[in-house]
Amino acid sequence: MVAELGVGIGWRAEIDLTVERLPGVDWVEVVAENLRAEHLPESIVVLRDRGTPVLPHAVSLSVGGAEPVDPQRIEHLAKLADALDAPMASDHVCFVRAGGLDSGHLMPVPRTREALDVVVDNVKTVQAGLGVPFALENIAALLEWPDAELTEAQFLTELTDRTGCLLLVDVANLYANARNLGQDPVRLLDEIPLERLAYVHVAGGIERDGVYHDTHAHPIVPEVLDLLGELTARTSPPGVLLERDDDYPSDDELAAELAAIRAKL
Repeated sequence: MVAELGVGIGWRAEIDLTVERLPGVDWVEVVAENLRAEHLPESIVVLRDRGTPVLPHAVSLSVGGAEPVDPQRIEHLAKLADALDAPMASDHVCFVRAGGLDSGHLMPVPRTREALDVVVDNVKTVQAGLGVPFALENIAALLEWPDAELTEAQFLTELTDRTGCLLLVDVANLYANARNLGQDPVRLLDEIPLERLAYVHVAGGIERDGVYHDTHAHPIVPEVLDLLGELTARTSPPGVLLERDDDYPSDDELAAELAAIRAKL
């Protein structure tokens, strides 16, 4: 049973007091690599002790990499989830390192059967050491690998079937891929296993030189809210979260974006 979360916001140290006092914040998500279980920020402790769910969201497990997932990264995520009393933890369907090099970005996984087998094995390894349900997020990509054997929907469906993992659907990433790669986000929503939905990400972005950038530093564009509406027309998401990572606006502007999200539910 997936936890019912409501509407939330990504906790960042730069807006810790804002997040504590904002109306309409039912839960928060933290970037797992930015926190240590043994030294949680006071604001996070306040929120946790208030009964606000706090979910860790990782960016560095690299479950799509050919190399096994680093056990220390799994242990860090597990300890953090335990310290936060989190109902689940998450990362992305991507790889971030190969051959000892770190890309610094979330890189798309080739949609081949061989790559799917690797992701499945890595996800099972994470699940074995985690202790809470594990969700995986679709990413925004600027390229697709050639010779795909599976559509993104087929890849995600088989991944969830074979591992039992949950899906974290980022509608801002769907929009970015529609703009940059010509994908059909509505068709994807029709084909992915929404019964495995853990929660949803919403974020802002901007177009530069003909490329749409999922910046998390600009207001939500109307088309992303429209995609959220498409998703909620198909299922009732357990939670929806606003991501903001830079150029933080006023409290009133953040509250207005949360209200716009809630209006789509």
